[in-house]
Amino acid sequence: MVRIDAHLHVFAKQSKQFPREASALAPADREETAEKFLAHMDAQSIDQAMLVQIGGAEITEHAYLRHCIDTYPDRFLGIALVPGDCAEPEAHMDALADQGGIVGFRLGSLGGPRDPFAQIDVREFSSYRIWKHAAERDYVLWLYVQAVDAHLIAYMVDAFPQVRVVLNHLGMCPGQGKFTVDEWGRPKIETPSYSPAFHTTWRLTRYENVAVLLSGQYAFSKEAFPYRDLVGWHERLLRDFGSRRLMWATDAPWIYEEPGYGEYTRVIDELLPNIGEQERGDIMGGTASRFLRFPKKESC
Repeated sequence: MVRIDAHLHVFAKQSKQFPREASALAPADREETAEKFLAHMDAQSIDQAMLVQIGGAEITEHAYLRHCIDTYPDRFLGIALVPGDCAEPEAHMDALADQGGIVGFRLGSLGGPRDPFAQIDVREFSSYRIWKHAAERDYVLWLYVQAVDAHLIAYMVDAFPQVRVVLNHLGMCPGQGKFTVDEWGRPKIETPSYSPAFHTTWRLTRYENVAVLLSGQYAFSKEAFPYRDLVGWHERLLRDFGSRRLMWATDAPWIYEEPGYGEYTRVIDELLPNIGEQERGDIMGGTASRFLRFPKKESC
C-alpha cells in the first residue's frame, strides 16, 4: 500500500545556484535538503512526497524545487508559487509546469471582497486568471488563505468545479497577525476555540474536487504530540469529507526536532484510532496517489 507525505518543504542555502528569499523560518544559511528528507522517508517506509515551494515566487527562486524533482522524479511532485503582482500568471505557471513534475500552485490570497455580504463577481478576483488557467491546464490549486478570504473559497470552487483543490493544514485559515514562531522554530498559529474555518470546510464538503490535508497539527494544537485536543476536528473532517478526500502530511522540516518525523508518521493512528484499514490506506497515501496523480513507483 502506497504511503505518501502530501505536504512538506525542502530548501538549499541561499546561493547563486539556488537563489531564494530568506525568512525567520528559513534564514539564508539554513538548508533542509531533499537528501535529508529522503533519509527520513526511507527510514519510515514513505514512498513519495509533495514538495511545496518556500523561499520566493519568482521562477529563478524555484531552482532548488526544480533540481529536487528532476533528480528524484519517481519520488517527488511539486507545488509552485505565483507572485502576487504577476502581470502574466498564465505564462509564469506554464514556464514552471511545462518542465514536468510541478503539478500545481499554492495560493495565500484569493483577492476578492473582504466583506462577506458584498456582491460577488469572481471575474473581479485578483486570482481569477490563475483559477481559469488552472482549469484549462488541469493544475492543482493548493489553498492556505487567511481568515478574511475564507468565505471566498466556495465561490471559486463553484465557478471552477474541474479544478482539483487542496485545503492545507486541516482547512484552517489563519487570522491576520496570528502567526508566530515557537521555541522549536516551527510556525505557531493562534487559533480560537471557535474557528470560522468550521464554516469554510463545511461549505466545501459537497464539492468532490476538494480534498483536505491532515497536517500542521503542531501549529494549531495547544498540547504536545499527539495533539489530542484536535481529535474532534479530525473526526469531523473524516465524517464530512470521507477518507478518499483526506491526505496525511508532515509539513517537514518543521517537525524534525519536535516531535520527530517518525512520530508524525503515526499521528493519524493517534487521532483517528478507530478507522478501518481501507480508510487508513486512503489517508496515508491512497488519496494523494489518486487525487494528485503521483507516478507509479515500482516499490509501492
